[in-house]
Amino acid sequence: MDLKFVIESLLFTSQKPLSPSELRDVLNKAAEEDGAEDAARALKKTPLERIEDALQELTREHEAANRTYRLVCVAGSWQFVTQPDYAPWLRAFVGVKNRPARLSQPGLETLAIIAYRQPITRAEIEQIRGVAVDGVVATLLERNLITQAGRAEVVGRPMTYATTPAFLEYFGLADLDGLPAADELRRIPVQRPDSLLTVDSNLATAPPDLTGGTPVQTEFGNPEIPSATPLAASEEPPIVA
Repeated sequence: MDLKFVIESLLFTSQKPLSPSELRDVLNKAAEEDGAEDAARALKKTPLERIEDALQELTREHEAANRTYRLVCVAGSWQFVTQPDYAPWLRAFVGVKNRPARLSQPGLETLAIIAYRQPITRAEIEQIRGVAVDGVVATLLERNLITQAGRAEVVGRPMTYATTPAFLEYFGLADLDGLPAADELRRIPVQRPDSLLTVDSNLATAPPDLTGGTPVQTEFGNPEIPSATPLAASEEPPIVA
């Protein structure tokens, strides 16, 4: 039995996207069942690399066939989705699921900074944006688009933030390598303090304007800095087959 056709049958039947490791688990389970056929036993302990190669081959074959559906990888998991061209008829047939509220412009800008510079602290985000981001970060955490990724190795060990698999799903990306090029955003200098900035040694860290420092003037929307527009979610997301 050809591995790629076994995988294709599993993806067509599954109610959710499947990762290569999940596909391998199914292959192993089928091989271990009582009375398993020789074809099933032959696929036991299939290497992940072979499964990934089969997925890529299936993707090329479905693209070449120019069918109404295609195989895509989003956030490391694979699924069949319909082509966007058929959205009007599919919406009329199955209806439209309610989507989460769209992100605000400040939310997109902050999320773009985190995506390209992760792991990054809140203070570093504010250096780039030039404004406080407490509320925006809280919203992104609540929507599971970012997560706490540990603490920075500087004095005070502030929390750092990184994107989540839900971020990849929201923007339809297979992985972070699929992000649009934004070399300028990655090169914006951000300085981590050698010590905590405080108004008084007994008080908590204070923002630069309370310590007599010069407020950051950089605005994210400056023409010299890429905007978050390339990350905007698609208006017409593919409908899962």
